[in-house]
Amino acid sequence: MRTRPGQKLKLTSVEELLKVPTEEMATEIEINQIHSFKDHPFKVLDDDRMADLVESIKENGVLSPVLVRPDGEDSYEMISGHRRMHAAQLAGLEVIPAIIRELTDDEAVVYMVDSNIQREELLPSEKAFAYKMKMDAMKHQGERSDLTLGQNVPKFKRTTEAIAQGSGESYKQVQRYIRLTELIPELLDLVDNKRLQFTVAVEISYVDKAIQRWINEYIHENGCIKKEQIDALRQRMCAGAVTQEFVIEILNRYSTNRSFKKKVTLSENKLKRYFPPHYSALDMEAVILELLEEWREQNN
Repeated sequence: MRTRPGQKLKLTSVEELLKVPTEEMATEIEINQIHSFKDHPFKVLDDDRMADLVESIKENGVLSPVLVRPDGEDSYEMISGHRRMHAAQLAGLEVIPAIIRELTDDEAVVYMVDSNIQREELLPSEKAFAYKMKMDAMKHQGERSDLTLGQNVPKFKRTTEAIAQGSGESYKQVQRYIRLTELIPELLDLVDNKRLQFTVAVEISYVDKAIQRWINEYIHENGCIKKEQIDALRQRMCAGAVTQEFVIEILNRYSTNRSFKKKVTLSENKLKRYFPPHYSALDMEAVILELLEEWREQNN
């Protein structure tokens, strides 16, 4: 580790996200000395955005320092900057500018979540585990910034209300996201891939994990599932234990439409490689429909 040459850096964007002091000295740290935050809920993907970030770093370097904390073993835990560090590695850098700060485990969680939660296009699973981690950390800290809610308000609501104030979402929506952490991974993947509606997934989260696995099998065999089906299932479950056959019978009985519509989505990133840059969305749609007509005629 060596001090970065030059004057202290003013960190406008980091200040806004992490509420750091107006000026803070950045140092350069070898990337191999930094390890990821434990149970980091945000995915670092090698997508188009990452490719753009790599190119930017190759041209301009890492403009905004990452935030780390010492782990007591001559290395550091990343708090904020996982994407920048990954991009720096892909760009061939061996060191990265960093702010080193002493933080408790709970403080580190809060900083980590707050610095990432405003990112665009976060998956539901990322928000779910991020909010859950922050809620647990705030409870450990004894967070009481929302005492004006009154002593009769449940602690869970007080905590989620405090989280919502910094996220731009209602506390009820924060609670719904946290409920998603009770889903089995297979169902959570369906939510991320938009094959399971968010509100339906929240209702399923109240169901036992074994039954969730049966519901997952049902979705794969029958397509989408509706809130009315889960509501009916939860009501019937109050009577006692149920079997997989019983679950299937209830889901079939309350299915409003057994023939589900198929939805195909083609993103701009998928299509742009096939069309000239000046083609508009309408131009691309016209070409696609024309080709489909030819394909239908050829295949009757």
